[in-house]
Amino acid sequence: MEHLLIGEYEHTLDEKKRISLPKAFRTALGKRVIVTRGLDNCLFVFSRDSWGKIAEKLQSLSFANVDTRGFNRFMLSGAAEVDIDDVGRILIPDHQKAFAGLKKRVVFTGVSDRVEIWDAETWYRYKARIDKDAERLAKKLGEIGAL
Repeated sequence: MEHLLIGEYEHTLDEKKRISLPKAFRTALGKRVIVTRGLDNCLFVFSRDSWGKIAEKLQSLSFANVDTRGFNRFMLSGAAEVDIDDVGRILIPDHQKAFAGLKKRVVFTGVSDRVEIWDAETWYRYKARIDKDAERLAKKLGEIGAL
């Protein structure tokens, strides 16, 4: 893995749908990123290299399977290649802004090989639920040998 993306940062979406990518993530992601619909009503942001690996895995799955087709459509058709401008901002396409319910306040979270973009209110509700469930999740991961 090239860079480990970690941390949580709150920023504001401007009136032109641009948002400043946290400086901690800019170096790791490069000058162009892939933004796509993510899971749990957030957006996923990948470096071009990481996205290439994801796209390759998706393409290797059988298109004869209905679930594979659906997930490929979800991830790939929702993706956009986005430039990071000179001051570190990215433009969030309208369809992605609507999908994630992004309003004014936005939270960036680093999750290993990707950054997630959340509407702040949605993130804080989700985080409160996960925080309460951490013990059970850790136990479950331990049972399958992941921890």
